[in-house]
Amino acid sequence: MLKSSAVEIVEVGARDGLQNEKILFTTEQKHALITRAMDAGLKRLEVASFVHPKLVPQMADAEAVVESLPDIAGVEYIGLVLNKRGYLRAIATREGNKRGVDEVGCVVTASTTFGQKNQGQTREESITVAKEIIKLAKRDDLQAQVTVSTAFGCPFEGEVSKQTVVDMIKELADAEPREIAIADTIGVATPKDVSQLVAMIRDALPDVTLRAHFHNTRNTGIANAWAAYEAGIRILDSSIAGLGGCPFAPRATGNIGTEDLLYLLERSGVETGVELEKAIQLGEWVETILGRAVPAMVTHAGGFPQPATK
Repeated sequence: MLKSSAVEIVEVGARDGLQNEKILFTTEQKHALITRAMDAGLKRLEVASFVHPKLVPQMADAEAVVESLPDIAGVEYIGLVLNKRGYLRAIATREGNKRGVDEVGCVVTASTTFGQKNQGQTREESITVAKEIIKLAKRDDLQAQVTVSTAFGCPFEGEVSKQTVVDMIKELADAEPREIAIADTIGVATPKDVSQLVAMIRDALPDVTLRAHFHNTRNTGIANAWAAYEAGIRILDSSIAGLGGCPFAPRATGNIGTEDLLYLLERSGVETGVELEKAIQLGEWVETILGRAVPAMVTHAGGFPQPATK
């Protein structure tokens, strides 16, 4: 069991990491990505998104990916759902005594313009839908969590009020999700933004479990992850090789790399239960499929230098 000061890493590479990639990963390659991440010690993984395949072609084989995964105790598979239709697809993966997904992730948007482009919902509509999905998940004995996207800024509307995010979280907390994540969907946040927003949420809702999701679009993602840790958040999203980006956010680049986050935490004395070297090797494998360098810097630099052995 991890210590209270430890961090749980939610690996999002197979879903958020791949959704914006032009090179389509096969079902077998996704299976390899997920199982190798598990072998490195990652125990909570976003594995698929149950969205329309025409909108996100990379996720067209969501059911096949989930069905291919091993039934391993202590590991949790997350499926992203944006509406009731997606939820029904996710819950169907559990039919016939199949393992299926263990958890669904809902998304609400702090920006109506972004929400309409990303999931066809206004801010208010996304909250209503997320609360309905959380209710359905409880009925079906399934874990459910929710992410507040564009919590730090919108590519279309610009600044997003921190108070708006706090008010959204207040409303979502009434549905009692497993946790609520604040997401810097387009990578505009700074550590100061993170510290201020987390403090405001804690003041309003001291008992809510928070998660944080950062993109490194403007090279502040890792610094923001540390700011979130210092603010008391102990669940952080990251993506092997730093893959990612939202198809509906102009110029949005990848999530913070799992390798980079692991290095930061390991060298800071924070336990994760994940093996950095195996994560680096997995990032190198991803490079061979993409045929290009991946964004995660530790994939290229390696871990802390070790003395040469004689």
